[in-house]
Amino acid sequence: MRLGVNVTNFGPGTDPGVLREWARTVEGLGFDLLMVSDHVVVTPDVAARYPEPFYEPFTTLSWLAGITTRVRLGTTVLVLPYRHPLLVARMATNLQQLSGGRFVLGVGIGWARQEFDALGVPFTARGRLTDEHLGALRETWREEGDGPAGPIPVWVGGNSEAGIRRALSYGDAWHPLRGTLPWMRSVLANHTLPAFAPRIALRLTDSPVDDPERLAGTGTLEQILDDLGELHRLGADTVVLDPYHGDPQDTLRPQEAWRALTAVATHWRTPS
Repeated sequence: MRLGVNVTNFGPGTDPGVLREWARTVEGLGFDLLMVSDHVVVTPDVAARYPEPFYEPFTTLSWLAGITTRVRLGTTVLVLPYRHPLLVARMATNLQQLSGGRFVLGVGIGWARQEFDALGVPFTARGRLTDEHLGALRETWREEGDGPAGPIPVWVGGNSEAGIRRALSYGDAWHPLRGTLPWMRSVLANHTLPAFAPRIALRLTDSPVDDPERLAGTGTLEQILDDLGELHRLGADTVVLDPYHGDPQDTLRPQEAWRALTAVATHWRTPS
């Protein structure tokens, strides 16, 4: 099972130098995948949690492709209805080529109503539009062929039943975001999914977290390593660790996240 990291590409502490250091840290610690988030317009509902500067994902990942050599690069998640699918297909294909076949396209339907309004995209149609755009991406790539860099994996995010069905219909993997282990176990028991690549929290604590609703990836290092072992047993191909917990001020202190990632990278061994 491979491990990835969701890197903060936004907030008051983020600039090109910090993004470069994130990439060096993630690749240097041996993680397999570096992913970033997506917003186009930082409307008030977005800014409350993901404030500016917000670095556009395709631009950011293209730049990081040039300063990394091994780590895969991806989106968690690209809000698919925000852009024309033919534009997404072209940008994704170019990034796959520029990175030497290291790109992973994680997609979702989005949640920020004010951002949809600013872009002139109907919020209530976002599920239908996502399905249509995924179909258009698949058709475009089928017509064009995989190209010299190979096919682009599409991870479909979404914790709802609609999101799970979307992953079954269009995805190479289901990419749920921040769930509990019992919930993910239940979904996997009731659905035959193409693959399983969850994004979980990474919150390292000194004392065990006993909350029955504890998110996977939160607690002591032992709890987190146990969670990773259970996800491996559930068939996860890749697990993406997300050390951001909603406070933009945390972007001013990336060293705290790097310490937690170092602890996991140092102690995690995929069970045989």
